[in-house]
Amino acid sequence: MFEKSPKSYTDLLGKTNRIVEGTTITGDINSPADFRLDGHLIGNFQSKGKIVIGPAGSVKGDIICKNADIEGRFEGKIQVQEILNVKSRSHIIGEVVCGKLSVEPGAEFSASCVMKPHVKNLAPNGPTKEEQSA
Repeated sequence: MFEKSPKSYTDLLGKTNRIVEGTTITGDINSPADFRLDGHLIGNFQSKGKIVIGPAGSVKGDIICKNADIEGRFEGKIQVQEILNVKSRSHIIGEVVCGKLSVEPGAEFSASCVMKPHVKNLAPNGPTKEEQSA
């Protein structure tokens, strides 16, 4: 009667990808699972899950994801489908598009911000499905 779609391998494991402190990646990352970045990324990041930028981590590029916690540095455009948490030690410069935003006191937040609570699908280069139908 009710069919549940089978969970993917990454959902079943509950694992998170991780780039450790001291590592620098130049290029784009596309991940279906959650991701923790304590190193440095110079490039774009896209995920269907959550990205966590740790206190030693930094990203210079664009991010598209479902949820994000930023404790380190970010410079670029970030598009978060659901919740963006900006921690007190973070530094954000650029553009922010998110469903919900949480900024702790002490955070450096120098960004233009648009909150879209009903964003269903964020596209890397173009309008969302919601914007196309509006």
